[in-house]
Amino acid sequence: MGHPYAPAELQLPGFVPLQLSQGQILAPYLGTSLFVVLAIWLISGRCRGLSKTDRLLMCWWAFTGLTHIVIEGTFVFAPGFFKKESPNYFDELWKEYSKGDSRYVARDTATVTVEGITAVLEGPASLLAVYAIASRKSYSHILQFTVCLGQLYGCLVYFITAYLDGFNFWISPFYFWAYFIGANSFWIWIPTLIAMRSWKKICAAIRAEKVKTK
Repeated sequence: MGHPYAPAELQLPGFVPLQLSQGQILAPYLGTSLFVVLAIWLISGRCRGLSKTDRLLMCWWAFTGLTHIVIEGTFVFAPGFFKKESPNYFDELWKEYSKGDSRYVARDTATVTVEGITAVLEGPASLLAVYAIASRKSYSHILQFTVCLGQLYGCLVYFITAYLDGFNFWISPFYFWAYFIGANSFWIWIPTLIAMRSWKKICAAIRAEKVKTK
């Protein structure tokens, strides 16, 4: 049976077509994401001494941490997701996303590696950042800065390898802009802003410590 992905010559033996529509896939993801953000926002409001920026950061780290672990983790540890006769929601989600980047359904080694590191290391570290911010831990900004660098590095590898491998992994301009570019852009500009903020906080703390020791 054929598949809808690009390039057309991509071999996917045993491929099972999507059983859910785009709306049936995106609605639960967006709804759950919104629920997580709202829940963390409300819970963080009970933590004393947190600014609105801190609370927004907690929302982001909770969202991105769960996305890394739950969404990307299911991709990494389900190599045959595209040929399951009775696919689960996550199998369908990745078959849908593969319309914007067929390297996922093709199990490209570089993509699997990047996603594996993201799911196993950056996911838990992101959730730890939620706790660090809420508890005002001394390592909060160092942790956030480090995870942001990891996310930015992963995005660079993701886009550069796509370019080097031919830049022809989407079925139409819509999926290129909506999935390949749009969905991933959040993990470029948000980590960049957080890294800049944390870098300034770290430098300020070091300067303050130097003043104390004089």
